[in-house]
Amino acid sequence: MEISKAELTSAATASHGNSPASGSQDLMGSEILVKSLQAENVQYIWGYPGGAVLYIYDALYKQDTIQHVLVRHEQAAVHAADGYARATGEVGVALVTSGPGLTNAVTGIATAYMDSIPMVIISGQVPTAAIGLDAFQECDTVGITRPIVKHNFLVKDPRDLAMTLKKAFHIARTGRPGPVVVDIPKDVSFKKVAYTGYPQSVEMRSYNPVRKGHGGQIRKALQLLLAAKRPYIYTGGGVLLGNATNELRTLVDMLGYPVTNTLMGLGAYPASDRKFLGMLGMHGTIEANNAMQNCDVLLAVGARFDDRVIGNPKHFAQNDRKIIHVDIDPSSISKRVKVDIPIVGDVKDVLTELISMIRESSTRPDAGALAAWWDTIEGWRKRDCLKYSMGSGDVIKPQYVVETLWNMTKDADTYITSDVGQHQMWAAQYYRFDEPRRWINSGGLGTMGVGIPYAMGIKLAKPQSEVFCITGEGSVQMNIQELSTCLQYNTPIKICSLNNRYLGMVRQWQEIEYSGRYSHSYMDALPNFVKLAEAYGHVCMLIEHPKDVEPALREARKLKDRTVFMDFRTDPTENVFPMVQAGKGITEMLLGSEDL
Repeated sequence: MEISKAELTSAATASHGNSPASGSQDLMGSEILVKSLQAENVQYIWGYPGGAVLYIYDALYKQDTIQHVLVRHEQAAVHAADGYARATGEVGVALVTSGPGLTNAVTGIATAYMDSIPMVIISGQVPTAAIGLDAFQECDTVGITRPIVKHNFLVKDPRDLAMTLKKAFHIARTGRPGPVVVDIPKDVSFKKVAYTGYPQSVEMRSYNPVRKGHGGQIRKALQLLLAAKRPYIYTGGGVLLGNATNELRTLVDMLGYPVTNTLMGLGAYPASDRKFLGMLGMHGTIEANNAMQNCDVLLAVGARFDDRVIGNPKHFAQNDRKIIHVDIDPSSISKRVKVDIPIVGDVKDVLTELISMIRESSTRPDAGALAAWWDTIEGWRKRDCLKYSMGSGDVIKPQYVVETLWNMTKDADTYITSDVGQHQMWAAQYYRFDEPRRWINSGGLGTMGVGIPYAMGIKLAKPQSEVFCITGEGSVQMNIQELSTCLQYNTPIKICSLNNRYLGMVRQWQEIEYSGRYSHSYMDALPNFVKLAEAYGHVCMLIEHPKDVEPALREARKLKDRTVFMDFRTDPTENVFPMVQAGKGITEMLLGSEDL
């Protein structure tokens, strides 16, 4: 049967076990699934077919409102849906088959889970009667994914499909967002049952995330903030996920306090503003890390004090400070660092209430103390810790590529994805993000191979925007087969490969921590990326000299309708600085090779 735009039904609460209401229709489970996705206004699904999901693919064939994107590997399907979700704030959707389809998707699911990305992953399963009998392409999807999802479902009755999808999307997008897996046996997608419409609402007794912060706690936080002599505002990805960037900017500008973002929070506050001290943490700036260690009142918003941010917790605890922590997830508060004023709630709502209280208060920050604090910060900033040398000028410095790209695109509608490694850190340090959701990378899990799939997902969602993937010759090969998907679905992304012939971050650690024993970090047999990209139907450029960096980027930008792969041959000895070694405190920083 056709499931077209004209057929999108008004949602009604699904009944289970009751006589079908008048106007109901008998539909296969796969058709109910598609209607549920349509009711959730899903526009794109990234997936790969297989036996257990063929009825679902048949139902997708009969409709015209959802575009399915055929990837070349299930991992890339989940990454692409993840990139779409990060850039748009909508729930990303992926579809995989049973067995290896699901296990291939696990890395993508874990990546989304670690960064709290709203997603629904639909997986096929062997028929219900065959579950547990080692059937062909069977695996325990619920068991395998349990540690890496916000929730998962095994649907055993097609009458439960609509409500299960309603719950899945609700769980994925509310509270602390995260991926939800819906496992559908083949017979459930085949059976016909009465369908009375998609539920209008959902109530889950065991799931009621708190939105509104405690008013008394917010008032305590206000008093502490306004009395601070050395205040600091530290924000993470939760500000972006909570769509609270406007509120954060209003708060910072009202108070005039210094602010920093984590790797996942870049763009929440404009990098071009003087009050922004840069990214903090393992590869953060001197001023950001020193302010974190030496402030007397710290406001943490949507951040989790992870190991890459504060370094050694004992070192962090050496200095006495009062900590206010705002987060939607109560389990994140005081998990690694004991805080003084916990506020559980939606960051947008909490910041809105805090701003309102400041406006109503007659108390203002201590101008003299704040001026002295800023003088101290400016002293740290004068060190210019991100300054780098162009050397003799005959080899491309990776920082120069990123900085050149930023200078060319800073006034354009641009999204930057990255893979994981040195290039990721250089992108974070030298591309100055002024807007939210423009920096798309894997922070928590640190997954290589996400860059191209992320870029594909974003380009479909934002076809008029420029989308650049900053990667390395190691990471890019993890999912390079998706260049084929880029061609098929006309997603003209621009790929900047900072090719130093090493697994760069591994090599850097081996140089510093392992006395230069470069065990299996050198790439001995790299492909000819020019021929490889051209074989996939794309444009490729080999750039070997600094003078050619800007012309290559300009030419790539002119080719608006083509995917362009730029192979920049960069300095193989360049390291990412500043750097905090494992086990050290965040102010115990290596600033350059002279510190080694």
